[in-house]
Amino acid sequence: MEIKQQFKSVRSFIGAKNFDESQNFYKDLGFTELVLSENMSYFKIDEKLGFYLQKAYVKDWVDNSMLFLEIENLKEYLSELKSKKLTEKYSNVRLSEIVVNDWGNEFFLHDPSGILWHIGNFN
Repeated sequence: MEIKQQFKSVRSFIGAKNFDESQNFYKDLGFTELVLSENMSYFKIDEKLGFYLQKAYVKDWVDNSMLFLEIENLKEYLSELKSKKLTEKYSNVRLSEIVVNDWGNEFFLHDPSGILWHIGNFN
């Protein structure tokens, strides 16, 4: 069976240990927040890239949540994130250096709740 729809976006739902802190983190990261309710916001970079942040924390769920953000200029974006001093502003945030893989390159960013972002590009 062939699907004949034109897809517009895929949006993930992630949780937050401290909703206010996570909201601030993602705004500092450069996302625009659209508050949907007191328990949920949509964070977007443009019209097609975004995710839902929920005021919900289930340790096993959050500890196993990962997102991949494909970026054009990896070195430039890593430098931009380092200049924001997110690891100093948020106690649980971690930012790695670039890792070279056979499929492409990436670095890792843990948000305040522990959600792991893979930020990379493909060969």
